[in-house]
Amino acid sequence: MSETATVYEIQRTDNMPLTAAQVRAQVNLIQEVMKSVMQDGQHYGVIPGAGSKPTLLKPGAEKLMLTFHLSPDPIVEDLSTPDSHRYRVTCRICDRDGHFLGAGLGEASSNEEKYKWRAAVCPEEFDETPEDRKRKKWKKGYGGGAAQAVNQIRTEPADIANTILKMAKKRSLVDAALTVTGASDIFTQDIEDMPPEMLGGKHQETKEPAKKADTQTDPAKISDAQRKRFYAIAKGTGFSDDEIKAHLALSGIERTSDILKTQYDELCDWAAAKNQGRDPGSEG
Repeated sequence: MSETATVYEIQRTDNMPLTAAQVRAQVNLIQEVMKSVMQDGQHYGVIPGAGSKPTLLKPGAEKLMLTFHLSPDPIVEDLSTPDSHRYRVTCRICDRDGHFLGAGLGEASSNEEKYKWRAAVCPEEFDETPEDRKRKKWKKGYGGGAAQAVNQIRTEPADIANTILKMAKKRSLVDAALTVTGASDIFTQDIEDMPPEMLGGKHQETKEPAKKADTQTDPAKISDAQRKRFYAIAKGTGFSDDEIKAHLALSGIERTSDILKTQYDELCDWAAAKNQGRDPGSEG
C-alpha cells in the first residue's frame, strides 16, 4: 500500500506523526490531481483582484474527497428569523471505515448582499414597493464611464431558502476538504462568494466586456451550451429578459456570453431559485 493511501491510517492507529516523505507524497498527489484531473474554471479558478492563489470550487472539493476516499456528513443548524433564512453547516469528514478525521464550517444568509436584493422588473414594480423594501444600487460604469443606478427591491427570503442552504453546505464542504487534506497552501476558498467591492483595488474598475469574445476559445468563459442552459433555466422559472439582464449587470456582465466559469454555478442557482418548489442543484 502506498504512503499516500495510509496517511490517515497511520494517524489513527499509532498516533505517530507523519514523516516528511509522507507529507510530501500527499502534497504531490493533490498537485497531480489538480494537473491531470481538475480543470481551471470548473474545479478551481483565480479570482481577479484576489491574488494568484486559485480558489477551490465545489466540484474541486468533491474531487479531493474522491481522491482520499473521504465521506462528508453535513450537520445543519437553522438560524433563520421571520425575515431571513440563515444556515450554519458543520461538514464532518470520515474515512471509508467511518473514523472521524476533521470538519469544516460554512454559513450563508439571505441577508447577504447578493441574495437580499434583486433588480426591479420594471419602474412600476419599484414605485409600488414600500420604501423600506427598495433602494437604488450604484455600480461603476464600463471603461471608466459614469456610474449607473439600478433599482432594486428586497428578495422574498422563502424564494431563495434552498439556495441559501446549499450555499452554506458548499462552503462547509470546501472548508472541510481544505482542512482534512491539508490543501490550504495550494487553494483558498470562498473568495468567489465575495462582492467585487471587497476584493481590493485591482477589481474596483469594471472593464467593458470584449464585443467579439468567442466563448468557445476563451477558457475563462462559459461555453455556448452552458450559456444556453443558464438562459433556459432562468426563462423556465419565469424570469423575464429584463430581469436576467438587470441581474447580470449587477456583476458587470453585459451578455450571457460574458459569464465566467467561476460565476456559472451561482448564476444557475439564482436562475432556478424563483421557483420555490425546484431544487437549484438538480439541473444537469
